[in-house]
Amino acid sequence: MITQIALLRGVNVGGHKKVAMSDLRDFIRELGFDGVRSLIQSGNLVFQGSARTGADLERMLEVAAQERLDLRTTFFVRTAKEWEAIIARNPFPDAAENDPNHLVVMCLKDTPPLNAVQALQDAIRGPETVRAVGRHLYIVYPAGIGRSKLTIKLIEAKLGTQGTGRNWNTVLKLAALMEA
Repeated sequence: MITQIALLRGVNVGGHKKVAMSDLRDFIRELGFDGVRSLIQSGNLVFQGSARTGADLERMLEVAAQERLDLRTTFFVRTAKEWEAIIARNPFPDAAENDPNHLVVMCLKDTPPLNAVQALQDAIRGPETVRAVGRHLYIVYPAGIGRSKLTIKLIEAKLGTQGTGRNWNTVLKLAALMEA
């Protein structure tokens, strides 16, 4: 059995794409996965299965969520090993230690090319710092996320791929849930 984490984009944020976590857990179970658990209300799931992984699983979940839950959202799925690597490869250990609410890991659909990452870094007009590691973007928002000009829209436009972010505290809570 493979333990996987699924992050849903934009679920229960600002009153949009409302879905109960119990409905999401039931939905994943109905698809044949085991050990289904959720974390907070923003679409974070941990489950086990031996069938699909990666982009194939993401597409299947997106289609099934629309058909069964009338939920149009994007899924970002990572295996337990990938999640452990996300934590191990964090290029901002000081931010993780001292200001974990302002360190965000953004899971991306695709690995952005280096020139796209450079274009994103060049577009930053505030105190934010960005590093890309494979299909993950690490962002430090020292002045906070809410008023930052480094938005998801700008990030996706510069990188040419979709993403969804979680702060460092949530990343670690998902790791603990995965191990439970």
